[in-house]
Amino acid sequence: METTLAIVKPDAYKNGHAGKIIDRIIEEGFTIEEMKQLLMTKEKAEGFYAVHKERPFFSELVDFMSSGKCVVLSLKRENAVAKWREVIGATNPEEADKGTVRALYGTNTGNNAVHGSDSAENGIIESNYFFKE
Repeated sequence: METTLAIVKPDAYKNGHAGKIIDRIIEEGFTIEEMKQLLMTKEKAEGFYAVHKERPFFSELVDFMSSGKCVVLSLKRENAVAKWREVIGATNPEEADKGTVRALYGTNTGNNAVHGSDSAENGIIESNYFFKE
């Protein structure tokens, strides 16, 4: 079993899609190990996205992720990272396959509804960031 982190981002939460996304997680065979709703502080968002600190979009990303409530979930299943990334689709919702979470609920590359870990190692690190405090 592999761990991945999912975040229902503030845009999807504000637009009333959190429940639909959580339903999709369950339908796709994930086990929700841990879940919480939170309003991420700027400091928490900066820490989580520290890997992007030198990127030009960093401050915009931090502002967005701390702009409203989100739902953070630690998920498990076989091949969790690859499966979740398949379910959520491309970062840009306009390029995401039809029926993926981002195609359904994202509006642009910045407001793309959900986060997904990019590797099994990061799935554990990211889950620990929110749940092993």
